Amino acid sequence: MLDNRELTISTLLKAFPWRVSFTWVMTLGENDLMALIPLFNGFAKDGLMSNYFKALIHLGLLFAVLVGLAVLRRIYDTRVYSMIRVEFGKAQTQRGSALPVSRLNAQIGMGRELVEFLEETLPMVMTGLTQLIISVIILFAFSPLLAVAAGLAAIGSLAIYSLFHHRFYRLNGDLNQQMEKQVNVLNQRSLRPAISHFLRLRRAEIRISDSEAILYGLIFVLLLALILFNIWYATTALVATTGAIFSIISYSWDFVDGTIALPATLQHWTRLSEIMKRINTLETNADQTNSMPT
Repeated sequence: MLDNRELTISTLLKAFPWRVSFTWVMTLGENDLMALIPLFNGFAKDGLMSNYFKALIHLGLLFAVLVGLAVLRRIYDTRVYSMIRVEFGKAQTQRGSALPVSRLNAQIGMGRELVEFLEETLPMVMTGLTQLIISVIILFAFSPLLAVAAGLAAIGSLAIYSLFHHRFYRLNGDLNQQMEKQVNVLNQRSLRPAISHFLRLRRAEIRISDSEAILYGLIFVLLLALILFNIWYATTALVATTGAIFSIISYSWDFVDGTIALPATLQHWTRLSEIMKRINTLETNADQTNSMPT
């Protein structure tokens, strides 16, 4: 299925279109139902305060459908993506026969990250986008100013990530290149080079982690400012019921969750870009450039 093709995310989508598309349809359905929970929750609160129980029944039915769909999707996903991992690993093994074993072993592990992106990260992206869209629509229904504030926060978050993109690419290249040496280092059966190797891995991981901490710290400051603004505006400038204020705060938090998914996805894509370049470069020369792909 993957013969004579570049091993990329695009190739996987073209090779398994119907299987992956069906998982996406179920994921979108699950996300839509989850996005409705705060709204139905607000209706139920207002209904119970007026001794009206029908809204609570609707919330219970929503939960039941959501659980059923979530279980079915996970059962199906496991079977589809485990099959794709087998095909991807087979393709890597066949075309990497001339590579040193240490490098091929590391690249097979990296290649699994591409399938994990389809299985785990893309559903997270769909969840995030669904939360963003529905949150902005509902916040706009309460007040256009709430939606404008949310949009500015999302744009600001993406702008902050753009400052870190090249750094993440370079640091992931350093980590991956060191990982490719692991089997050869262990084959030396010597403690000193093994310790040196593990310390280099540690330094690379620390640099990535420190960059992530700074990035998400800056983004959270921006998003928490949005939450504070929405709480202040909803309670002082709007004429709203307790359930409506609860829904505004809930959808503001949903918006924060969705916005965080965007830089997290871009960061993951930056790492995968480096991996895709690496696993499609089959020369046995151990020296590889970590420059950005054109």
